[in-house]
Amino acid sequence: MGEHNGAQRRAEVARILEEAAAPVSAASLARRLSVSRQIIVGDVALLRAGGARILATPRGYLLERRTEGVERTVACVHTPEETQAELNAIVDAGGEVVDVIVEHPVYGQLTGILGVRSRYDVQEFVERVARHGARPLSGLTDGIHLHTIRCQDEKSFQRVQKALAKEGFLLNA
Repeated sequence: MGEHNGAQRRAEVARILEEAAAPVSAASLARRLSVSRQIIVGDVALLRAGGARILATPRGYLLERRTEGVERTVACVHTPEETQAELNAIVDAGGEVVDVIVEHPVYGQLTGILGVRSRYDVQEFVERVARHGARPLSGLTDGIHLHTIRCQDEKSFQRVQKALAKEGFLLNA
């Protein structure tokens, strides 16, 4: 009986994420389904293992959806204190910061899903980093990192590159 309830709950988690317009936190899923946050974390792991394309963003879970437009990778470098300025430059130019990628000497490539689309998202991210006393992943690599940038078209991506270059955030720019 427990597994049947688990399967039903996982189906409900998948349905909620499919209908969600924004990320949904594990805590809110737990409240909604009257289980612990840890149960939700386990459910999401099982859904992922079953092939669901669920991303864990700083604001919660999100189903990965293919969108129109272009995705490109940029190599950046800056201090941790410049993170907010870098992210604002990207979103102000019309880009979405999909993720941050660093090359760790022990673990290899580490990717953090960001999903930052607006100045509001940037502010929330910066506040979350400060609240948790965390350091950006780029702190592991002397500020060198990659971002996957999603834009509506190539012209928008060129605007993002120009904005990053103007601020001195592009690696070897």
